[in-house]
Amino acid sequence: MAFVDEIKVFMQAGRGGDGVVRWLHEKGKEFGGPAGGNGGKGGDVYARAIRDLSILARYRHKTKFQAENGEAGKKRVMHGKGGEDLIIDVPVGTVITNFNTGKKHNLVKEEETALLLKGGNGGFGNDHFKSSTNVCPQEWTQGEKSECADFLIELELIADAGFIGLPSAGKSSLLNTLTHAHAKIGAYSFTTLSPNLGDFYGFILADIPGLIEGASSGKGLGFSFLRHIKRTKIVLHCVSLENEDAQLAYRTVQEEFKKYGNDLANKKEIIILTKSDIASASVSEKTLQEMKKLREDVFVVSIHNPDSIKQFRDFLIQTLRNINTDI
Repeated sequence: MAFVDEIKVFMQAGRGGDGVVRWLHEKGKEFGGPAGGNGGKGGDVYARAIRDLSILARYRHKTKFQAENGEAGKKRVMHGKGGEDLIIDVPVGTVITNFNTGKKHNLVKEEETALLLKGGNGGFGNDHFKSSTNVCPQEWTQGEKSECADFLIELELIADAGFIGLPSAGKSSLLNTLTHAHAKIGAYSFTTLSPNLGDFYGFILADIPGLIEGASSGKGLGFSFLRHIKRTKIVLHCVSLENEDAQLAYRTVQEEFKKYGNDLANKKEIIILTKSDIASASVSEKTLQEMKKLREDVFVVSIHNPDSIKQFRDFLIQTLRNINTDI
């Protein structure tokens, strides 16, 4: 199933059921008094956060959601049944925007819910209108209309650390090595078209799709990439030693961060110089020293060099633990 991280839908809560005019029917007395019940309330619409990143893909061909209407009132002053609430499951980390009001709902915890739309109240039956001066009321009221609106549903991943970098920077390979996430890899750009997640000693690592120059203005995977890095605690910036100019590759991504805003460029960042197995020792060392002028934490790794992976893994575990302690 294809990964979907943004959909636009129309939602409507349930309409309230109508009140009714009914009469008591007793032996020897055809109309024994008003007995029309009230209509049932229409169902509300809720969003609920669950741990399933693929859930939005189920809705990609559905553009309208509607809660159940309330039933009309019944005889013998029985109220109509209330409409069933509609609960729409979305991934943890979803932002839901009501286009009509501009209100946003951020669902960042599992099982967290948000009331999106209210159902209409039921109408009154004629029993509601009886009084000492109105013993045979014919009045009744319709059920109230429900709320409705167009919504934008966007997923913003919540991960402890996110791998970023230009396409083919070795992000997926490194994620697989550290977490056994089995992310798809290949020797060509844009192998990763959607985020991959892996468990790293209880922390969540995310392999974010590769960035290209101009992403902040929507080029390539554009906003899809940048949106998913907003909530990560640490940025793991992969720069392949295949690049003739590693600093240029690094700065290309940093510039897109600055243009996009949302304080992305100020996140805690670790630079990882990947694919050291295809670079000479002198090139690796020279690039390492150049990068250390940009960031304090820089590592040279190769997935074929267990010692380099262990050194980086140990540092990352401790860094993540320290950040969680400080929060």
